[in-house]
Amino acid sequence: MTMLGIIRRNWALRLSVVMNVFVLLYVCVHIGSLGPWIEEAPTSWAQPLVEVSKATELSATASLPEGSKAGSTRETGIGSIQDGKSAASSAATKETAALTMRDKTGKDNEEVQGGKSGNATTTQKQQESVSTTMGSMTLEEAIPCNDRSTTPKTALRGDYWVLYNYVPMSTKVRCWESVTYTTHADYTFLDNLEPLLERWQAPVSVALYAPGTDFQPTVDTIKYLRICGSPLVSQLVTFHVFFSTKHIPKTVPSSSKVLSEGWNCTLPPPWANVTVSKMYKSEKKLLYPVNVGRNIAREWAPTHYVLPSDIELYPSPDLASRFLEMIRRRDQQPLYKPNPKVFPLSIFEVSADSQVPRNKTQLQKMLKAKTAIPFHKKVCSGCHNVPRSKEWQEAPETEGLHVFHVGKRTGAFVHWEPIFIGTNNDPLYDERLSWEGKSDKMTQGYTLCVLDYDFLILDNAFLVHKPGIKTFKKDPVRDMLTGKTNALIKKIIMPELKVIYGTRKGCAV
Repeated sequence: MTMLGIIRRNWALRLSVVMNVFVLLYVCVHIGSLGPWIEEAPTSWAQPLVEVSKATELSATASLPEGSKAGSTRETGIGSIQDGKSAASSAATKETAALTMRDKTGKDNEEVQGGKSGNATTTQKQQESVSTTMGSMTLEEAIPCNDRSTTPKTALRGDYWVLYNYVPMSTKVRCWESVTYTTHADYTFLDNLEPLLERWQAPVSVALYAPGTDFQPTVDTIKYLRICGSPLVSQLVTFHVFFSTKHIPKTVPSSSKVLSEGWNCTLPPPWANVTVSKMYKSEKKLLYPVNVGRNIAREWAPTHYVLPSDIELYPSPDLASRFLEMIRRRDQQPLYKPNPKVFPLSIFEVSADSQVPRNKTQLQKMLKAKTAIPFHKKVCSGCHNVPRSKEWQEAPETEGLHVFHVGKRTGAFVHWEPIFIGTNNDPLYDERLSWEGKSDKMTQGYTLCVLDYDFLILDNAFLVHKPGIKTFKKDPVRDMLTGKTNALIKKIIMPELKVIYGTRKGCAV
């Protein structure tokens, strides 16, 4: 081989080595980039995707506090004791996992409260975040629940026989389709049923106290209302009847027999011209078991959401449909807090010669004219002292329904007896308390406080008592019963509640 050939061969070898080195370096660099490190997506798009994924996966828990599917606590009967702490804790855990909304700084979004100063831009962004995250939902998706049977059933409940679904409504309703107004009465109060229905236009579950000879006029009143009254009665009202084991009627006709019998509509309603003192319960000096009736009507409501109220309290029109639309929208931050929650309604009285207002604007005019006042203002103002009530009364009416303010039953509101839209996961009323002894909702209020309930006060919804403003009247017999009730609560009921639910600073009866 010539010298020139040897030189060329050496340069070719050197060039090959250099090329191989470059190839090895290139391969090493790319292999290293595909190693055990995973590149994170940019925060600007990764975080919303995570939130949407969580909201979609756990949308079933996004409803108001359930703890479990509706119906799980309804079947236990009164012989069992609900562990309210456990239920509230379970609901809070589920909702916290699914619903806690975080902003880009990692801090929890603040509550949206009407009448409270704050950063409007931030609030708007928070609302948009919720709306974007959850998207649109159907009512069935927004309210996971189980349908309840409306088949008549007879059973003992403590010292009371109860005819559940004794005369059921004819309309079939799914548990998520509406809100049930649950209430109690004896037959002399059923003149309130039609005006209530005219405004409510949704299911009503009413428990009627009918001991002894009060039973037959109670059945007659049911027939009269269903046959001679508004068609809404047979369509939307379910009647339950209960009486003490010591005061059983002589005969109890079957549900089918009551439904098949007619009524002479030329006769006056059975409650007309009744002397209360001549009623069986009056002659036997029986106390009215108000909380037995409340619990019966509430537990046997066909829908998940319920409004436990008194039959003389008339709701603002379209309340049920507007409430459900608010739940379906889910565009308000207070709905996503992990605390258990209920929706209290502001309550008012109007003068005897006034018409019941149909909207907040009419109510505001009546408040200014002094023909309407806050409920029980002249009897027990502290019992219905709603947080931010003055701001609520001054705030103009708006479209739809929204959370005006998130309150607590503490401080100046420690004796508040709210009437609210809730569910059957909420604590029941203590059935040892009577209407005559007063304070019949106070122990439930204490339990709600200890369980750290949020009270989401609604902006355009309210209740109005049957016309006629109540004034305080001295009643020695009732004062005596009130004293006995207070002693029962202090010595027996409160120690029990502290054992079962515990205590919380600021909570009292």
